[in-house]
This record gives sequence, C-alpha cells and structure tokens, in this order.
Amino acid sequence: MADQTTSSIVVDAEPGEVMDVIGDFPSYPEWAKGVQEARVVEEGADGWARRVFFRLDVSPIKDEYTLAYDWDGYAEVTWTLVEGKMLRALDGAYTLRDLGGGRTEVTYRLALDVSIPLIGMLKRKGEKILIDTALKGLKKRVETAR
Repeated sequence: MADQTTSSIVVDAEPGEVMDVIGDFPSYPEWAKGVQEARVVEEGADGWARRVFFRLDVSPIKDEYTLAYDWDGYAEVTWTLVEGKMLRALDGAYTLRDLGGGRTEVTYRLALDVSIPLIGMLKRKGEKILIDTALKGLKKRVETAR
C-alpha cells in the first residue's frame, strides 16, 4: 500500500481472540464508530469473510461500500475496496504480533482515497483519526469480552 497511515496498540488478549473480534463483522456497529451496518456477502470455505458490505457515516465520509478480505490465519488480514460511492480506494490491514503473556500488538495500516478533493494533510489526519478510533474500539471490545 502506497501513501498509508499506520498505528499500533497493545491488547490484553491472545491473537486468536483479537482476530475473532476483527472477523465478527455483524458486531461492528456495536463497537466500530461510524459503522451503521456490516454484512458478510461472501464467505470463504475456511469460514472467514471474503467480501463484506459496509454502511459508514463518520464525518466527512458517508458511504456504502464493499471490501474484499484476505486472511493469513491469526497473523494478518488485508482488505481492498471492491466498490464504493464516495470512496475510490480503501486498502488496509490488521497485523497481529504475539507478545506473549496474553498480550498482542495490533498494527493497523490504512490508505484511502475519496471522490471529493481533500488536501493531503487533511486526508492523512482523517486516516489517523479513523485508525486510532478503530484500534481503541477493538481493544475495548476484545478486553471486555474476556
């Protein structure tokens, strides 16, 4: 992914527990800010979602879009935009690193492009807010589910 924003957080849980929350798309509206709906439209033979439809409303982005996912066990999941209305590109990844002792470092990478013109600095700031909000929401969801 070119021109991306990255951030990390440590979650007090095993990588499998973290990835199970990441892969539970129907629950996203409960913890992922701005996600109004997340629906699996195609599931792989391994049980992980391959394509997911989202309805998002987080200023300044309000969109309906579909992402294609590629899973590498409990180590990493990557995604790319299949189709969207406002979004022209949305490529990202969660990478999990087992720190031992029931702790996992979660790194979130994101590169997005929207159909409305945004100054590069403003776009990066938006990406950073999205990433930090998602990581904090993920951490809270995983740790309170234990």
